[in-house]
Amino acid sequence: PSYGATPVSSELRTEANKMPRREIFLLTVKGERARPGLTASLAETMGKHDVTILDVGQAEIHDMLSLGMLIEAPAEPGLNVLKEIVFMAHHLGLTVNFTPISSPDYERWVAEQTKPRFTVTLLTRRLQAQYLAIVTKILFENNLNIDSITRLSGRMSLRGNGAPGSGGGGYTKSRSALQFEVSGKPRNVDQMREELFKVSLTQPVDIAIQEDDLFRRNRRLILFDMDSTLIQCEVIDELAKKAGVGEKVAEITESAMRGELDFKESFRRRMKLLKGMDENVLQGIAESLPVTEGAPRLISNLKRLGYKVGILSGGFTFFARHLQKKLGIDYVHANELEFKDGKLTGEVTGEVVDGNKKAELLQVIAKKEGLNLKQVIAVGDGANDIPMLKLAGLGVAFHAKPKVKEQAKVGISTLGLDGILYLLGVRDREALNEPGDASLNEVMLPTAKL
Repeated sequence: PSYGATPVSSELRTEANKMPRREIFLLTVKGERARPGLTASLAETMGKHDVTILDVGQAEIHDMLSLGMLIEAPAEPGLNVLKEIVFMAHHLGLTVNFTPISSPDYERWVAEQTKPRFTVTLLTRRLQAQYLAIVTKILFENNLNIDSITRLSGRMSLRGNGAPGSGGGGYTKSRSALQFEVSGKPRNVDQMREELFKVSLTQPVDIAIQEDDLFRRNRRLILFDMDSTLIQCEVIDELAKKAGVGEKVAEITESAMRGELDFKESFRRRMKLLKGMDENVLQGIAESLPVTEGAPRLISNLKRLGYKVGILSGGFTFFARHLQKKLGIDYVHANELEFKDGKLTGEVTGEVVDGNKKAELLQVIAKKEGLNLKQVIAVGDGANDIPMLKLAGLGVAFHAKPKVKEQAKVGISTLGLDGILYLLGVRDREALNEPGDASLNEVMLPTAKL
């Protein structure tokens, strides 16, 4: 007697023997891009022979096409489908190759889709080969396989103001962004982040690694620090210059930014030095705040995608409200200056907005909008931004001190604020541009109005 096995009837064996044997091939086609209808012709030819397409991918670089298909075809005498594809490719001036794939090898490949996946973004002004070598070597040493590489930035012209030697400052306004889809289980994710972070300390590149999950593609709230993040100055320093105490206040500000001095204490010291300043002086500064490169483009595009935008600042609502009107900000939380007879008293009303308060406000706003914290982006540059950067799903240390960059998940020091769009996988050709932005020369889209 037989135990543990189900007998197979002779009828089933006969039916199985009648089923046509099938084979798996990797088909690669290379040649000039200008071949309209190539994919349609390939699919039509294979369709006549009952071919199943298991996977397909295509890439184009400078008018050269590379098309790959993993196909399962009947093992008919002479494999006529392959002959027809070769004939068609030759007629079109293309190169075609077939590689047999064994069934065990195919199943191994299928099983690999359960591996952890990450998205790595490389940002720089000009992509040098050495940057690519450094990044890919780190990925290799951490057991990660590169599944695909996508250029997110527009095509860069070698003429005009963006080109070296043109008198336009070289590549100061150009930008390059690559997105790597990688898979595998790194030895230690935190250690790998540290390795990538160290690269940005010695090379003009920013490298971000994110888990490739649903939340990465569905952020819905972005919260900015204001001073030295959304604007290119520290407002309190500008006030101090007008009051003739610039050097004293700047020293206190720098100490606080480095984390050497408690924010609340530094804030009180600086405010005391501004006592008696006329309100009209503040209005003049508010009207001339230098908005950070890429801020309008970033915000207009995120608003188009349904994002809510907020300012969480240790600065002042007087100036934040001005930016709110200019940029279309939804939420503003900052310190409220106290005036008496049109002059600063050197005090603020209400609770001082420090690092812990920012983290608290982030949670309040996210809850109000019905969002998971992983759907929140926080952007800042100072030590008092660290709590919210660590709390958000994506914390971006923007042109920040090394101590802040170490604590954040991602750092951007080479590009403007709109570099954040690349972290979300947005291509230049998909985004609205700022007026006069010639560096985004691949496609001209309608200009966003703020």
